[in-house]
Amino acid sequence: MGRATRQEWVKRIERWQDSGLTAKEFAAEIDVPPTSLSYWKWKLRQENKTPAAATTEIVAKHRTPRAPRSAPAPRFLELVSQPSPQVVDVALLEVVLRSGVVVRVPTQFDESALRRVVTLLGGA
Repeated sequence: MGRATRQEWVKRIERWQDSGLTAKEFAAEIDVPPTSLSYWKWKLRQENKTPAAATTEIVAKHRTPRAPRSAPAPRFLELVSQPSPQVVDVALLEVVLRSGVVVRVPTQFDESALRRVVTLLGGA
């Protein structure tokens, strides 16, 4: 078998990504080295980063869906205490940590609890 053309590699990579197989498994099925498969995937992705032939768009459109990433850690954490019934307007204290996390607490909040929360969030 002779050298495959670029267009053949585009089709191979598309079939590989649709298959859900690993590079090693798919390469064995089409009788090519897994390193060649990985190289062409990389090469076509690099071409997609710059203006290139429309055929490389096939690779981007048919990528195997990945598991959703877990939600990022919240940047704001609000600790709410149960105000006594006679308290209507509660003043808030805002603590901004070096990491950018903001902790808002009522001014009457328990100091030791606040210290533990800030420590857990990586504050000093």
